[in-house]
Amino acid sequence: MTNGMLRLSSASGRWVMLATVLGSSVAMLDSTVVNIALPAIAEELGGGMAGLQWTVNGYTLTLAGLILLGGALGDRFGRRRIFVIGVIWFALASALCAAALNVEMLIAARALQGIGGALLTPGSLAIIQASFVAYDRPRAVGAWAGLGGVAGALGPFLGGWLVGFAGWRWVFLINLPLAAITVAVAWRHVPESTGGEPTDGRPVGRFDVLGAVLAAVGLTGITYALTELPAGRVDPLIIASAVVGVGAAVWFVLVERRRTHRTSGPRAMLPVDVFGSGQFTAINLVTLVVYGGLSLMMFLLVVHLQLVGQFSPIAAGAALLPVTVLMLLLSARAGALAQRVGPKPMMAIGLVVGAVGTVLLARIGPGASYLLDVLLPVTIFGIGLTAVVAPLTATVLATAEVRHAGIASGVNNAVARAAGLLAVAAVPPAVGLTGDAVNDPAVFAAGFRLAMIVSAALLLAGAVITLVAIRGNVLRDDQPADRPPLDSPIPDNLR
Repeated sequence: MTNGMLRLSSASGRWVMLATVLGSSVAMLDSTVVNIALPAIAEELGGGMAGLQWTVNGYTLTLAGLILLGGALGDRFGRRRIFVIGVIWFALASALCAAALNVEMLIAARALQGIGGALLTPGSLAIIQASFVAYDRPRAVGAWAGLGGVAGALGPFLGGWLVGFAGWRWVFLINLPLAAITVAVAWRHVPESTGGEPTDGRPVGRFDVLGAVLAAVGLTGITYALTELPAGRVDPLIIASAVVGVGAAVWFVLVERRRTHRTSGPRAMLPVDVFGSGQFTAINLVTLVVYGGLSLMMFLLVVHLQLVGQFSPIAAGAALLPVTVLMLLLSARAGALAQRVGPKPMMAIGLVVGAVGTVLLARIGPGASYLLDVLLPVTIFGIGLTAVVAPLTATVLATAEVRHAGIASGVNNAVARAAGLLAVAAVPPAVGLTGDAVNDPAVFAAGFRLAMIVSAALLLAGAVITLVAIRGNVLRDDQPADRPPLDSPIPDNLR
């Protein structure tokens, strides 16, 4: 178990940041790159609007269903180990996506990608939380969010270039060299850490197999049912999925409550005392609302620019470059500022600004000009997003104990992914984006305008919840920078 003594300015700290940013960027880059490739995928493989939704949701479904398990496995068996396994798994699944012969095979391969993402995503943040001194954690999270956000924002630009010059399959093949570099850096330079108590590195007690299975079944069952319901089909499979999912979720809560404070037998995968902090619960509620709005906007915008605005794939991707630049320049500063003034004002203002930018995006129509119609709203949205991401992520980790860093990150990521899954599944059909809408620019434009209003409303709802539920400055650390923080684990050589 690492002793949490690394400084962000040290060589060791920079290696850790490189590995975690590269790893999370592989998953983040893939999700945004795929969005820009959707029209090309639909043209070659078919599947209509439903095929596009499931190309996105096939990945998100397994990611949301298993990400909690990924965080718990990292806390239990080693965050670096599970992180590396996840990166390798993700790369192999990416190769399968590139080899897809039809839309069904692509969706299945995307589901396998989601499993890899569930293993690597919570590990990247948990490694940061466990490796750095408390004073540097908000800055480290800000740097992680900024550099990772750059990868996510570069995705549409890179995806547009790949789709235009090499074909959509290369948006998946690009993951392979990135994954190889990530594995090499992580295995050589990232210290191993766990959430357990032993000094010899061995896990305590038996792993919570029942809890892991119930969590996966519960999240997957519920999200699958909610994904299919908006399509208007209510068949026995959907009903059975909902019943099994809800039943597994209730059983999971009961099992975890019973196992949280046991001194023998299996240890709880999700200790209920993680939710002992009302702030942790509140920030996850904010995440649910906000990431629903963000995911909906990012899913539809790059498709809308191509289908309605008649942008080329590379031009549609380049449209989001202002977000890239703003995240690169300002995210680390946003994390440091939030540490001084508290996350509440930063997040609330950022969400309002982001909502304004989203409403302005609804004005993009046929024959849109990038300079007149796209640049301003994208820039406004980028400013708002930059002010939100680092404070939100740092608050999630700051409101949970360090020993629960992996599971806390897993909970928050599960909430974020489930929010995106449900928003992408439920809102497009509700605003008229069904069937062959992807082939009718007029129908798609009308649905897009309504969807952007919904997205902005979700961001504003997140701002309201932030103002009401977040209290104080949970990011403040008043200890001298040259002293280990009081909440750091005791170094092994002093035990």
